[in-house]
Amino acid sequence: MARDDGPWAGTAPPAVVYFYEPDRTAARPAAHLSGFRGVLQADAYAGFEPIAGNGIVLAACWIHARRRFYELHESSRSPVAGEALRRIAELYAIEARIRGRPPDERRAFRQISAAPLVAAMHAWLTLQLGRVPGRSRLAEAIRYMLSRWENLCRFLTDGRIDLDTNAVERAIRPVSLGRKNALFAGSDGGADRWAIVASLIETAKLNHIEPYAWLQDILQRMVNGHPISRLDELLPWNWQSS
Repeated sequence: MARDDGPWAGTAPPAVVYFYEPDRTAARPAAHLSGFRGVLQADAYAGFEPIAGNGIVLAACWIHARRRFYELHESSRSPVAGEALRRIAELYAIEARIRGRPPDERRAFRQISAAPLVAAMHAWLTLQLGRVPGRSRLAEAIRYMLSRWENLCRFLTDGRIDLDTNAVERAIRPVSLGRKNALFAGSDGGADRWAIVASLIETAKLNHIEPYAWLQDILQRMVNGHPISRLDELLPWNWQSS
């Protein structure tokens, strides 16, 4: 899970946390987010659906919706898939103009510029769904979007929401590249500790801190008796090198 408030000029520092679990059941995200209240932007993993409500609002990811059309267009040059990509690209062009602006400005700009495009896209997708074979990959891609339309449209009314989960996608990349190393965690306990270390290292990198120098310094301070009541001073976004 990752946080990046930079696109909407938020003040919270970027961070990422990794969890190890032995399976992918819905109980895992429910436990991780039991105390969370706010917007959760995620892919279509079914485990997130049961926790919606009770203070948690789900927002969907346009990149995951786009990916299906991209793969179709690459393999078959489908004109419908190509048109879907063009329409989604228009939304990203709008987002490029408001990146880093405050939430209210982003929401207002989206209402004027993006909302009409989104409404037109919904009508177009609905029309295309009635024209293509029901069991085709194209129909599947369209149904993927239409079935998540409300969550895909969350960004129109909340300037804090981005179009996609790219902050998480970037955080997953080091794990994917080092997957073979992670296979040798040795035990559930080893995997838990691996996730903790990965969280520390990647969060330091997100805050433009050299991980080795930071870990070396804070571990030495802790050995030397740094008080636990001042632990916040050692977090990457507060750290001052000794």
